[in-house]
Parts: sequence; structure tokens; C-alpha cells
Amino acid sequence: MASELITDLLDNAIAARRELFDDRHETAFRLFNGFSEGYPALVIDVYATTAILNNYADPAQAGLPAVHSACHHLQANLPWIRTMVLKTRHSASENERCGVPLHGTGYDRRVKEHGVWYAVDLCMNQDASFYLDTRNLRHWALKSLKNKTVLNTFAYTGSLGVAARAGGAARVVQLDLNPEYLNLARHSYALNAFPVINNDILVGNFWSRISQFKREGQRFDCVIIDPPFYSETGKGVIDLATDSTRLINKVRPLINGGGYLVTINNALFLSGQAYWDALNALCADGYLKLKELVPVPADCTGYSQTTVVPPVTDPAPFNHSTKIAILEVRQKG
Repeated sequence: MASELITDLLDNAIAARRELFDDRHETAFRLFNGFSEGYPALVIDVYATTAILNNYADPAQAGLPAVHSACHHLQANLPWIRTMVLKTRHSASENERCGVPLHGTGYDRRVKEHGVWYAVDLCMNQDASFYLDTRNLRHWALKSLKNKTVLNTFAYTGSLGVAARAGGAARVVQLDLNPEYLNLARHSYALNAFPVINNDILVGNFWSRISQFKREGQRFDCVIIDPPFYSETGKGVIDLATDSTRLINKVRPLINGGGYLVTINNALFLSGQAYWDALNALCADGYLKLKELVPVPADCTGYSQTTVVPPVTDPAPFNHSTKIAILEVRQKG
């Protein structure tokens, strides 16, 4: 039954996403979002010619029939997918959570989006090294940050900063705690023939580095904050479900007047309205103004003709639990 169901659901998902299939098969997108499209145990992402099948079933064994059915169906209907990788989200094995070969060998190492190359390491961790739900934000950065100075905090593999650099940003500082992730940002720079300025690719704790920037009097035209859902270090705690404004207030003094503060909150159980209210409360003093909300692309949310399951928490006025807002900043004084 699971095999027949997943085949029908995949057919609908593929039909809805045909316009995303580029001729050279170099881009990245979500092929099937089981959480909204009828089979929450399975999510399938495509990176160039590699498909990542994410098995969310618990116990994991329960999801294998659908995984294998989907694998065979993709082989038959999308023959340009040459490699498939299985990520088992509830496995005790780190290797299985990060991904093991399911079909073919040699997964892709780069993807192209809006004309920009991004290096990927699809089995580096369970998140595949490149977030698909922020595609529209990368496009905004590409179009809006020419000649701007940008600080990309919690940079992960640096894709938002790479997009800003591709759009002609005057300076991009990438900040993350993990040097392995930032090395992938360096690879993305190389793919696009961007110079690597070592002093602007910083490994360090967010709280300490932001305090350092303040002491040094550094300012930026745009600061991006895309933190993990929850993190705790000796320097501070991040909890997007209960305190999403602390990070915003931390970076506000670093932003030039007329600049942008880009904030991303991916707390699944924080409603869109609650986050909207928190942002509006921050804007009440007149020094921040909500400029725009950036929607998550339809392949990640599910299309009107494919979505059969409502979200766990109402994201409105956003369109997904990944809630992206751009604020304009007016400096005091």
C-alpha cells in the first residue's frame, strides 16, 4: 500500500515541478515534501543529478518500502538522476544520518542557482550543506546588496554571503563556529572566481564576535542572522521558539542607518503570527521597520494541487515555518 501511495504522490509532485528541471540538470530543488504532500516519512531533494531521499520514519525500518519504491520510480521516470543517497533521520548511526549510497556512485559537488555556483558536500551532515528553503532570499541578496557591506552570521556553508558577493557586495564577512562549513564557502568562492579574503571568513562564537565588532566600531550595511533552532554555548543561549528578539537586538548597533537586518526563524512550533508580533514590537520605537517578508519557494512548501496536509503550526502571515523577514534600520542619533 505504501509503495502504491508514494508512486501516485511522486507523479503529482514531479508534474508540479517540471518547470524547475533545467536542461543541464545543474540546479537544486525539493522534488517531494512528504510532510505537506501526503507522506511525512519521506522528503526528496535534488542537487544537480543527485537525489537525496530523507527517511523520517520512526522506526526507520518502517519507511524502507516507500524509499525503495521511490528509488525505482525515479530511475524509471527521471533517468537523468544518476545517484541517490539515503539519509535515515532516526538512525543511531551518524553515517546513516549523514547519508549512504542507495543507487549509483559519485554524488554532485556543486549546484547552480540564479547563475551562481555553490559548492555542496551532500553527506557532510544530515542537512546536505545547502538550504533549499532560502532560495528566494539568496535571490534577494543577489539583486539588492550591490556595493553594500554584509555580515552573514551563523553562515553555515556561506550561501547567503556567496549570493551577496555575486551581486556585487563591496565586502562580505562570513561568520560561523564550524571551520569545516566555512571551507565549503571558500570552495563556492573558487567556483565563481571570487577572491578569498581570509580576514573576512571568520571562525568564532556569535556572541563574542559581535561584541568584538562593537568594540572595534565596525559597521555593516546588512546583517543576516540565520541561527540554529536551539544552541547553547558558554557565551550564550539561542532559543528561537521562546526568545527570537535577543539576537536581533544584539546586532542592531552594527548596522548603518538605512541598512538591512535580515532575520530567519525556523522554529517549527512558533506560529507566524507570534513571530510577526515579536517583530512589530521591535519596530515600535521607530528605529526598525518591516520592509518585506521573503516567501519560501513552492517546491519546499508544496503546491496548491499537491498539498494535502496542513502545517503543524499556522505560519501566516509567512508561508512556511521558515519565517524570513527583512527590516530597515535607522540608527539613533
